[in-house]
Amino acid sequence: MAPAKIGLEERKARLAALRAGMDAAGFAAVIIGPTSSLRYFTGLSWHPSERFTGAIVHAKGGLDYITPGFERTKVEQSIGVPGEVHTWEEEESPYALIASQLGGGRVGLDDQVQHFTYLGLARVLGAERIADAGPAIQALRRCKSAAEIALMQYAKTITLEVQRRAWKSLKAGVMTSEVARFIDEQHRALGGSGNTFCIVSFGEDSALPHGGERDRALSEGDMVLIDTGTSLDGYNSDITRSYVFGEPTKRMREVWALEKEAQAAAFEAAKLGAPCESVDAAARAVLSAAGLGPDYRLPGLPHRTGHGIGLDVHEAPNLVRGDRTALAPGMCFSNEPMIVVPDAFGVRLEDHFHMTETGAKWFTEPSRSIDEPFGGVAAFS
Repeated sequence: MAPAKIGLEERKARLAALRAGMDAAGFAAVIIGPTSSLRYFTGLSWHPSERFTGAIVHAKGGLDYITPGFERTKVEQSIGVPGEVHTWEEEESPYALIASQLGGGRVGLDDQVQHFTYLGLARVLGAERIADAGPAIQALRRCKSAAEIALMQYAKTITLEVQRRAWKSLKAGVMTSEVARFIDEQHRALGGSGNTFCIVSFGEDSALPHGGERDRALSEGDMVLIDTGTSLDGYNSDITRSYVFGEPTKRMREVWALEKEAQAAAFEAAKLGAPCESVDAAARAVLSAAGLGPDYRLPGLPHRTGHGIGLDVHEAPNLVRGDRTALAPGMCFSNEPMIVVPDAFGVRLEDHFHMTETGAKWFTEPSRSIDEPFGGVAAFS
């Protein structure tokens, strides 16, 4: 059974925590645009466009929504936390409307809004009044609640099963686009949102971290790399599996085993209080000892070991050199130290873990072997 969606009481608690952070930062209000943070705090999920829809969180209490007049009914039907809805017409400025709802003092701005939103606000408020609300927002979002972790656990369980079904479905000549469609259908059949993204790579294209641009047919001996995810109440999964269609070469087996070793080393390094960058360093140490790299050189690992995840597929903090954020309970990360052998193949094994009061815990069981990448009993019949 799917877990419960995020409810009103949790969103109210988030807003209360934000107001505490605003008080510490000296913000009279925080303006949140049509970003994932709007959904996080208010339950309103809105596609960004040139027409501003968002919210004003006041430090002393109160929540105002700003939206075009013709969107009022939709916003009123979609919000998860009650508040006053203020509208602007097509010939009017949403930024002037926002300004009219503010008193004096510094205003924090959602760090994910588009630049033109900042420019519009700067014209009416003055740039000197606007400050970055990102640190106050991210301090809350980076540590997930039990409800958030349950939603991600379910989404990731769905995607792991979809990955298993995709592996079973492969046959010579199938196109990457056909596999992507199959994966979308299976995500939906199991209760997910469909594909939030899907990379299907065969052969040499697997050496490209985000896949090739052409639709390619599967051939015997191809490395297969599938990286995909779905969402549940906005919370994301993101799992990658790599294996060979047919018999792997000796080099493929060696690289696959090294990838698994690097992923395991990263997981073991994820200790409470340790800096995020230490997890990346642990994975790279395995690869360097095997003669790969160093750093981002190829053959080797061309990108960070992992990223945060939640309402966005990629969130801060990241498992990368230079990110010294201390690992704390509730943080959720991908673990994907990909190995690229240029013009030949790539191997990425991606599972996610979350930090608990006793250390790191996998969301999904890592791949077992290049020949049997999916072990255990299927989560869905």
